Amino acid sequence: MPYPPAPRTPSGPRRRSLLASAAGAALLVGCSDGSGDSEEITGGSTSVTQKARARAARDSAGLAERYDAVLAAHPAVAERLRPLRAEVVRHTEAFGGAVANGSPPSSSAASSTPAAAPTTEKDALAGLAAAERALADRRMAALLDVPGELARLLASVAAAGAAHAYLLTEGAK
Repeated sequence: MPYPPAPRTPSGPRRRSLLASAAGAALLVGCSDGSGDSEEITGGSTSVTQKARARAARDSAGLAERYDAVLAAHPAVAERLRPLRAEVVRHTEAFGGAVANGSPPSSSAASSTPAAAPTTEKDALAGLAAAERALADRRMAALLDVPGELARLLASVAAAGAAHAYLLTEGAK
């Protein structure tokens, strides 16, 4: 009677060990105790960060003014636009800026977001969608130039802007 084959001993780490190690490494890489300077790691400086925040706040405030102009010119779309405008105001505040609630358009609007509303409702919504899309694209492009927390905020707000553009264009169909 032949002897049963000897149990095979794996020559390397077990699959569970590898998976546990990979998961642990991913958690360690993603975690930070907050003691490190994220600007040091990403090569950003405080002035670059402050300028980027200020620009993002101005851009969002200008976009809120554009929403105000459309709301004033086309009250029939108010129910649809108010939640989107409220989000834009929250974005402005997240970047450290402020927007007067429901204020009339002013000359301090960012040049990239003029406050004049087109005469037709359809054109006004298309203009808002284009402004949201353009601003989201600029914010995505700026991600490489700013440190971690601000980059995450810019990415989140850019994604929201892209969603707003989608809602503005899809709702018109």
